[in-house]
Amino acid sequence: MRAREPRIGESRRITCTGALRNRKNGEHAVCFPKVLRRGLTLVAFALAVAASAMAQQYVILFADYGYANQRVDVTQRLRELARSNRSFRMGNSTFGVDPSPGNVKTLRIHARGPDGRTRMFEYREGSVVDGSMFSGWGGGNWGNKGGEYLILSAQYGVAARHVDVTQRLRQMAAQNSFFRMGNSTFGVDPAPGQVKVLRIYARGPDGRNHMFEYREGSIVDGSKFSGWGSGNWGNGGWNGGWNPSPVPPPVVRPPVRPPGPPTGGNPSQLTIQSASYGAGNRNRDVTARLQSMIRNGRLNTIVNNTTMGSDPAPGVPKTLRVSYSVGRAASQQVTVQEGSQLNIP
Repeated sequence: MRAREPRIGESRRITCTGALRNRKNGEHAVCFPKVLRRGLTLVAFALAVAASAMAQQYVILFADYGYANQRVDVTQRLRELARSNRSFRMGNSTFGVDPSPGNVKTLRIHARGPDGRTRMFEYREGSVVDGSMFSGWGGGNWGNKGGEYLILSAQYGVAARHVDVTQRLRQMAAQNSFFRMGNSTFGVDPAPGQVKVLRIYARGPDGRNHMFEYREGSIVDGSKFSGWGSGNWGNGGWNGGWNPSPVPPPVVRPPVRPPGPPTGGNPSQLTIQSASYGAGNRNRDVTARLQSMIRNGRLNTIVNNTTMGSDPAPGVPKTLRVSYSVGRAASQQVTVQEGSQLNIP
């Protein structure tokens, strides 16, 4: 029986099942919409898998939170969040600290890509952090898991009046990877009316002693110290008092050596032997600059890009490392973080 011809105004609709049957009437149809849809779905899925695999090739090195140079290391806290959250909305309450009150802060995640190069992912305060970008996000097998400096002792106060706060610092470290420090932190004011500092004395990987100084009201970041949260430190090995090495009283005698370089004060009192400012392998020698800042045998200055003369590592928290001597005493070392106060001796 011959198929009915379409009436005027009608169009011939050829179904996939009828296409082959009508070929003998000279009609042609290509029926592959279903096959095409399935193929496109598979391609899209493959591309999504490939994109996800590429995205997850970034390995987190460390993370910091704050504004400009007022930042704290939040690597450990980020690791804790990642274990229970694929993504989360980030702010002061997330990290338990406001390192720069009144400013809009950012979370910066520094990670290494598949090409071996380091890339920084920055998230504005209040935005969502998506862990799908990073390899091993939920496993926490990334980032620096401990510092390299072993704490020996901690003192709080001023040169003339200070107290040992090693045990209290151990208690704080067990609860917080970082905290804002002041009289209420240690439950004592050893020098009323004066701006006090916390000095942490630690032994570095080179076996030498280092001093880390934090001005009253600043944030103490435990990420640089070995075993910070475990409290397995501060069990002796320090007998240097307030200064890293006791300074003997000056001996009055005729000069027997040529005078040292000019310091703006008495050249026999304080000599800067070496000083560098920066981060990683991006450092600037600031020995001469610090030497010229000495007044009356002392060096007191805030550590920042302005006082150090330049920014050798833009966008990265920097550190000042100083080696100095006082009078005839042995060489001493001090390490101060960007934004903190340097006071020597």
